Amino acid sequence: MANLQQLILRTDISGMPLEWVHYQTAVRLYYTHQVAYTCGTTLMRVQGGINAKTGLRSQLELNSIIATYGSKQDLFGETYVPPLSNPTLFKRDDHLCLYCGEHFPSAELSRDHVKPIVKGGKDRWNNVVTACKVCNSRKGGRTPEEAGMPLLAIPFQPTYVEYIYLQGRSILADQMEFLSAHFPRGSSLRERCLAN
Repeated sequence: MANLQQLILRTDISGMPLEWVHYQTAVRLYYTHQVAYTCGTTLMRVQGGINAKTGLRSQLELNSIIATYGSKQDLFGETYVPPLSNPTLFKRDDHLCLYCGEHFPSAELSRDHVKPIVKGGKDRWNNVVTACKVCNSRKGGRTPEEAGMPLLAIPFQPTYVEYIYLQGRSILADQMEFLSAHFPRGSSLRERCLAN
């Protein structure tokens, strides 16, 4: 039985990752002739209706990665800033409190502003880290230096492709390999992907 919740990685025709789509969207892309080629493993076979003339049933194989016509290169420019949310922040930091170094479930984590908002800090990727609620409370409205709580890693803004990875829920091995090939060479996410 196919996993109908498994998302498919959609790329542009050059192979640049664009987004995650459900199988229904992939079927629509095939039906409207927008799929240029496929990669990865076959996830499922979708059966269509029966042709009245031939008596044959249509069938479509859906792969884990589909490339569609067109390009969205404007998304990958240096001016693109992915939306900041706690789930993607926690995944960026691997659910690790960047103060005490312990892993926590999402319910026990919070967003900490390295330079506190009360001191002019901004709610931006480069100024936020994952912190357990205890460490965040202990740090309060101080900088890490003022609180005597050094950061274990430097916060960074993910690229568009890294953000696509961070949005993924259940990423298959072939999708992970494809995505990580598009990460910047020094990306900490690349290192994490290669370690898994």
